[in-house]
Amino acid sequence: MIIEPLPGANFGVLARFPDAADAAAKIAVAEAKRDALLDAFYQARGLMVMPGMAAITDQPGLLVRLSRLFGPDVENYHQTLTVKTKLHASVAEILVVSNMAPANQMPPSQPDPPRTADGGLPVQFPQRRGWHTDQSFRRPPPDVALFYCVKPAPMGQGQTLYADGAGAYEALPPALKARTVGLEGYHVTPGTGRSETAVRAGDTPRPLLPHQRPQRQPVVRIHPVTGQPALYLCEAGQMDWIEGPLVDMASGPDGDGAALLYDLMSHFTQPQFTYTHDWDQGDIVIYDNRSTIHAATWFDADAHDRLMWRTTVTGNPGRAYAGEKPSWIPEDGTRPSDGLEDLD
Repeated sequence: MIIEPLPGANFGVLARFPDAADAAAKIAVAEAKRDALLDAFYQARGLMVMPGMAAITDQPGLLVRLSRLFGPDVENYHQTLTVKTKLHASVAEILVVSNMAPANQMPPSQPDPPRTADGGLPVQFPQRRGWHTDQSFRRPPPDVALFYCVKPAPMGQGQTLYADGAGAYEALPPALKARTVGLEGYHVTPGTGRSETAVRAGDTPRPLLPHQRPQRQPVVRIHPVTGQPALYLCEAGQMDWIEGPLVDMASGPDGDGAALLYDLMSHFTQPQFTYTHDWDQGDIVIYDNRSTIHAATWFDADAHDRLMWRTTVTGNPGRAYAGEKPSWIPEDGTRPSDGLEDLD
């Protein structure tokens, strides 16, 4: 196992297994060297790229096996706020992200303008939209995710962007850092009519069951493994712009909370804190939801199919969540996603 700095980024590592013949052999090496693998992952502030794992496509259980190295529980998506169309046909721990049926999840639009002044791919909010951390609308929120490429979009399209919350927090100007002390945000399931865009458009918010209600999350989380503080917030689509986006601040798109969120997200997503991953078939990107955010980019979904699988590791959210019951499990025995099946 060879661990190298991730090219093109100020955080993250590349994990290679040059003497292993296939994904199963590489995972066996990773299992034998689990402590070194995890040390490298956390020292790199929660981002690891593992190429050459294409055998997982025919053996999806291998992705679950690899996921178990990163935490105590690999989540069963049938027990979360996940709609049926995004569930893997045979492996309950795999979420399907694709423009192909039945998921039919279209990519985001291109930014406006689609390129930066120097011709580069935009990464910084608000030119780049869609920055989020997975399922922050749940308490406790998840720990680590593994994102696997079954079928990529053409090179130069369908990239995934990642941003370093620990590095961004450390570099906050003192006055802005002081404003994050004790601050919380309201996080909500996307597509429920509570986003910035929906509120500005005057959309009627979707009725939510008690276990689907927005959840309060700290704007700065202390990582349970490294002890590092990191920014923990999303932007327009996954924050509640009716009650929030920030707790105890003027709500709505034009309130003080919105202004502060824009300042924090613009800082968080500066190029020096971000990494752009161009996907090859068989790539896995492992990212820590407790300390990073990510964003999808456009690809031509009319001309190309793209298929990605994701697993989610849970069980170590940190001291702030100690003893909490899962917020997304309904008390009456209904499915967590009831009423949300038609969300994009």
